[in-house]
Amino acid sequence: MTDPTPQTRPADETAHPITRPGAEVHLGVFFQGVNHTTIWSDPESGSQTDFASFERVARTAERGLFDAFFLGEGLRLRESRGRLHDLDVVGRPDAITQLAALAAVTERIGLVATQNTTYNDPVDLARRLASLDVLSGGRAAWNVVTTDNAWTGENFRRGGYLDHARRYDRAEQVLATARRIWDAWPDADRPDGSVARVEAHGDLLDVAIDPTTPRSPQGHPVIFQAGDSAQGRDFAARSADVIFSRHGSVLADALEFAADIRARAVAAGRPEDDVKIFPGTAIVVGDTPAEAEEKARWVARQQVTPATALHVVGTIWAEDLSGYDPDGPLPAHDPVVAELGGEGGSSTTGARTHEVAARWRALAEAEGLSIRDLVIRVSGERGFVGTPSAVADRLVRFVRTGSVDGFNISPWIIPSGLDDIVDRVVPELQERGAYRTAYTGTTLREHLGLRAPLTRRGAGAADAREAALAGV
Repeated sequence: MTDPTPQTRPADETAHPITRPGAEVHLGVFFQGVNHTTIWSDPESGSQTDFASFERVARTAERGLFDAFFLGEGLRLRESRGRLHDLDVVGRPDAITQLAALAAVTERIGLVATQNTTYNDPVDLARRLASLDVLSGGRAAWNVVTTDNAWTGENFRRGGYLDHARRYDRAEQVLATARRIWDAWPDADRPDGSVARVEAHGDLLDVAIDPTTPRSPQGHPVIFQAGDSAQGRDFAARSADVIFSRHGSVLADALEFAADIRARAVAAGRPEDDVKIFPGTAIVVGDTPAEAEEKARWVARQQVTPATALHVVGTIWAEDLSGYDPDGPLPAHDPVVAELGGEGGSSTTGARTHEVAARWRALAEAEGLSIRDLVIRVSGERGFVGTPSAVADRLVRFVRTGSVDGFNISPWIIPSGLDDIVDRVVPELQERGAYRTAYTGTTLREHLGLRAPLTRRGAGAADAREAALAGV
């Protein structure tokens, strides 16, 4: 069997022309919630819930002049066959509470809260986000997620609550209502200082509110969105400031995704560069290419333990594979056709599992991969491996070909996982004139080079659409 290194270097990236020669790389850090890619078994690993871990990561990112600290969150711990899944890092503190604490120990870095539109009340959510934005001096952002499955909904005695197809309908109504609440507070030069009452009567919400929180220096919290379906891409193109994508390791794929998002933004009546593209990624560096490759192999095998590999494949086959040899072949039989609504909090249809299984089987046969090697192979397709200089060169090429605006980095270990990037990669980027040497603004909107919030650009199609979505 082979011992695969994550697939990180497509054949020829130099074939794609530089279209933005002066563009700078932007970086954020993604502090994940539940996952198996943050190594917890190493002696260097710290607590995933202790505030000291969050503080160290945020301070390191700010020292590295990162745009934002992005906090993943979920509303329920993952389960496997009716029991809590014990193979992952577990820790999902309330994002806004955690970020409010981080606002007090940082000065410039943006603070991104993942918040669900299906199970949150729009009035309460808008107020909490505005409060974080005001208290941080204009550094808050909202990563809009639309989880609607019954597995999560059981926490709220609501089951699925929404038909899956309607999750973005509610998300757009909640976001439009939040924006109207943020806009209702008077401008500093409004003579009477009155606060406008907000009423929104959509088919998925009914709101009447007198807002209580003023706007921050950046106007509104920045809006992030991470959907990759056609519906999710359209939502981002209409409503988001930043899209958090999976398309950031293969340059041709990243360029195709960027072209699609920009075309959708233009179709929605926005400038083509109005939505910034930040794919998630991981970075492993070493003093030599060989050292970096060896380190990447070690990281991958720490991330995908034998038990984790069997669980990942078992979720596709819809059965307990704990009796299989992780260093042996995939099951010879096809997956069970079933709904896996409770596995990992997501729903996978039988048709989808057969498609994934067929692709995995073909890959395993072509490359001689065991179960564990296969999971390492398919889990390791997003990231950059190499010397600090080589990694910096590739990051700059991605940005200057126009495929991305920056990267949201997931450290493979907490809390020290950003140290190599800040201490070794960032200086290389700065030497290339492709990275800031100091913060030039105080708000996240300024860090990202964003225009004013959509609803504060004067009358236009975007304003009319927001009003219609909010039920005005």
